[in-house]
Amino acid sequence: MGVSKPESRWSLNGKRALITGGTKGIGKATVQEFLDLGAEVMTTARNAEQLEACLDNWCSQDYKVHGIASDISEHAGRIKLFEFARELWPALDILVNNAGTNNRKPTVEYSSEEIDKLFQTNLMSAYELNRIFFPMLRDSQNACITNIASIAGLNHLRSGSPYGMTKAAMIQMTRNLSVEWAEHGIRVNTVAPGFTETPLAEFWQANKDLLAEVHRRIPLNRFAKAEEIASAIAFTAMPASSYMTGQCITVDGGLIVNVI
Repeated sequence: MGVSKPESRWSLNGKRALITGGTKGIGKATVQEFLDLGAEVMTTARNAEQLEACLDNWCSQDYKVHGIASDISEHAGRIKLFEFARELWPALDILVNNAGTNNRKPTVEYSSEEIDKLFQTNLMSAYELNRIFFPMLRDSQNACITNIASIAGLNHLRSGSPYGMTKAAMIQMTRNLSVEWAEHGIRVNTVAPGFTETPLAEFWQANKDLLAEVHRRIPLNRFAKAEEIASAIAFTAMPASSYMTGQCITVDGGLIVNVI
């Protein structure tokens, strides 16, 4: 088997990618990154108006992009997304499980409904989409899944215990599936962002003292841009990373190794 040329190894030309939560933050930046690298992208979000605005913008630039509004925290929304994808493509090359949310509060103050919503949105949506899309990923014969976790799944981060639990579980899900599905030609990795300039970061940015404390702990002394996280996600999907599976890549400006 010949070695592919460098330009093809560092490209997503011809790849079919599904990215959840693609209308804001890391998800939106990831859709843009994949489109710029030559992929045909499908995305989804709960807010139909925001999704339509994003699709109009991308389509006006002649990108190959598709989208459907769906709530993937619910079973019906997951099936709706799958049926849309199956009508569009015979197989799926890349699945990026990015959709997520948070609700910060002390552990004892969460209601059962709030905990369930966090788990369904952050964890079960990814778990079930991996299972639902397995046949399409298998039919690609060279597919990859990238689960977007957080360094909150590796350390305490004042993000609330349910959020950290869901992200830690995503990392373990990645390890399990990377072994179980390797025989089907499916690689599975995790990207765990640190503090990133997204709507979820407003909690930190609204408090100047807390923000200064966070910056002191980050060796690079700043939050990430969403595009910087998207670049790492894109790498996991490229032919250049073809021997990488079961890994959790932290993109956090060095925070997680800065213990003192």
